[in-house]
Amino acid sequence: MINGIKTLKFGVEDREKCQNFATDFGLEEVSSDIEGTTKFSMDNGSAIYVYDKDDTRLPPAFEDGSTLREVTWAVDDQESFDTLKDRLQGVDGYKVDTDILYCRDPNGLTLSFEISVMQTSLDQASAGINQYGSINRINEASPVYEKAAPLGIGHVVLFSPNLVAAQTFYEDKLGFYLSDAYNNRGAFLRCSAEGWHHNLFLLKLPHKDTPGLNHVAFIVRDIHEVIGGGLHMNRKKWDSFIGPGRHPVSSAYFWYVHSPFGGAFEYYTNDDYLTPEWQARHYDYSLDLFTEWAVEGGIDDTTRRQINNM
Repeated sequence: MINGIKTLKFGVEDREKCQNFATDFGLEEVSSDIEGTTKFSMDNGSAIYVYDKDDTRLPPAFEDGSTLREVTWAVDDQESFDTLKDRLQGVDGYKVDTDILYCRDPNGLTLSFEISVMQTSLDQASAGINQYGSINRINEASPVYEKAAPLGIGHVVLFSPNLVAAQTFYEDKLGFYLSDAYNNRGAFLRCSAEGWHHNLFLLKLPHKDTPGLNHVAFIVRDIHEVIGGGLHMNRKKWDSFIGPGRHPVSSAYFWYVHSPFGGAFEYYTNDDYLTPEWQARHYDYSLDLFTEWAVEGGIDDTTRRQINNM
């Protein structure tokens, strides 16, 4: 019914700083079809719009400062769109505007829905990985990236104080599937029965009782691009706080960078691909579930060593 994230709209305090950050991060600025905004587009068809924080065209913010203001989810077809129209009647913020459907989730974040199919087959495949018993690259070296060029928006992570209500909404109203969970702490949700590990992660923290944006994750080709992107952001003096590393839950390689958009931006790749046969796992949260390994502070682009240990 839903096949991915189509667009994100941000309201920010410093649009020029966000523009510089996004460009260094590897996003391509394009001519915006919304006057007074900055737009970045990616190969799979997803896009980011950057508004001034006080722009009255934006929906209300669910936290103070620069932050995410709207997520647009891509809907498969008219039948799916009509199903959502029926399911979401009575939900806070419900509105139908021609071919766009709106509501707010239990966190207070505005969601919209449009008929669109995000690209999944891209002519951007990485060189194969050679492993014991599985040779996928012959007479070809692995790539080295000077910087990253993300292919699309992969997932969004939200602080959700009422985790049960938020998870129930996304599963029951929007048809999302639970991939894995931290007991009373977090839910990894994918928007379709078959697909990548998660498009949304709802996170409940003991010390945070307000909703907000934790981070947005961007798909890159392979671990080499994760590293190339992170090194470039360090070279540009942005605040790289953890990465590269690997998540045991989802299997993804990652690198996180603080952003002026309000939450962190993440490069990631190699997450698990699931089908309806997958059975969600339930864990008590522990640090080793978040990272099998990780470099705190990132890697210095000059020494190629951990920044905090230089």
